[in-house]
Amino acid sequence: MSNNPCIICVAITGSVPTKAANPAVPISVEEQIESTHEAFEAGASICHAHVRNDDETPSSDPEKFARLKEGLEKHCPGMIIQFSTGGRSGAGKTRGGMLPLAPDMASLTVGSNNFPTRVYENPPDLVDWLSAEMREYKIKPEIEAFDLSHIHHAVKMNVDGRIPGKLYIQFVMGVKNAMPVDRDVFDYYVKTVKRLAPDAQWCAAGIGKDQITLNDWAVSAGGHARTGLEDNVRLDRETLAPSNAALVKRVVELCDKYERPVATWQQARDILELQPA
Repeated sequence: MSNNPCIICVAITGSVPTKAANPAVPISVEEQIESTHEAFEAGASICHAHVRNDDETPSSDPEKFARLKEGLEKHCPGMIIQFSTGGRSGAGKTRGGMLPLAPDMASLTVGSNNFPTRVYENPPDLVDWLSAEMREYKIKPEIEAFDLSHIHHAVKMNVDGRIPGKLYIQFVMGVKNAMPVDRDVFDYYVKTVKRLAPDAQWCAAGIGKDQITLNDWAVSAGGHARTGLEDNVRLDRETLAPSNAALVKRVVELCDKYERPVATWQQARDILELQPA
């Protein structure tokens, strides 16, 4: 697979991890910029970004996203900036209030599913509105697939034009009450994407201790990999991850193991058919 570069996405903050769980979790915009810069230098070419309030609670504040985008463009030139439209940060259309800032990418979940203590609601009208905003501002969606049906629906939206271009689908496994970490399911996800959208690119993310498992499966199967403190705050049961960069370096090691080059930001933009930086 030496001619198949692996795109590494770093999910730097999320909406849930706190400094009480790991002091390395970047909360302020300034901390997020610094942490992303370290991860960028370690090999990440996509930054998956949330923003937080000063008390560490989730936020959808477009002003915070604007400051983060400006800082990342300055300190991580060329890196792909991907904003989250996830449901933990807001409700309804507030989840897409930052899309007029026109990041390179944004996450898009096309269906609902269970989370540990709640239903992650993605009603069809909101999904259609978010996808329309992404088309308006020329933002490439990253489809976050928490369920097999999400892959099928994303393909349908691609065929009818609501999601234009080549799909980029991320399998999310290990969320409590959603899709567990199961190799047979993972392999079937890959098979389904190749069957229904043969020109699509795919990625995988695992939660907590399963992060490194999904990293290994994705890299070895020819896909792309997501890591970062949003999904996992530890290197192992006894050791907190000292930074996002440390988690990125684990994926780089897997790329070396499976003889895959780590995609540069230029290669990542080319693979995902994004505009040059």
